[in-house]
Amino acid sequence: MEAGFDVAYPFTGTWRVQNSPADRVPSHGTSAFASSHAIDFVPVTPDGRSAPMRMGSFLHSEPPDRFPGYGRPILAPVDGTVVAINDDGTDHDAYRGVPSIGYALTQRRRLAGGWPALAGNHVLIEKDGVVIALCHLQRSSARVVPGARVRTGDPIARCGNSGNSTEPHLHIQAIDRIDVERARAVPLSFHGTLPRNREVIAVPE
Repeated sequence: MEAGFDVAYPFTGTWRVQNSPADRVPSHGTSAFASSHAIDFVPVTPDGRSAPMRMGSFLHSEPPDRFPGYGRPILAPVDGTVVAINDDGTDHDAYRGVPSIGYALTQRRRLAGGWPALAGNHVLIEKDGVVIALCHLQRSSARVVPGARVRTGDPIARCGNSGNSTEPHLHIQAIDRIDVERARAVPLSFHGTLPRNREVIAVPE
């Protein structure tokens, strides 16, 4: 496996891995927007569960604050400089069961909006020529501004459900320049390892 640009986990608590490049590349089924090595982390309860599935979960969308990780702090994974943020996108409802099918049918519209529409609220942090993108953040939760210097572990925002997201989670990817349209993907590792799909990560506070 290709060595990754090593970072810290950008959170504490318990999170489940999805769409890991340890299982396949491109991890999200596409190389568009330099996402080949992107990885997702879904916040869960200490026993590894997301929001309980109720009968209504199969039939209706659900408010994001029903999910255990909505609003959890997101931390800087590196020492670096904030080079861009977006903080005003809507946190939409979550979609599971039948609603997720309808949400999938609107994917073409989001793709037409380009990377900002897919990423939703995000923070970009540059270190040593590599830009780390942290996406799907909660609206109005950013605690940094472009040009700010951050240290590993500094709070930068909160987990949300903005952009191309069916439930609150964090999408993180690394790219070789700030211009996502022209960037190439950079593989990541976390404390020297790359977790696999469905692995549960517990990071102490």
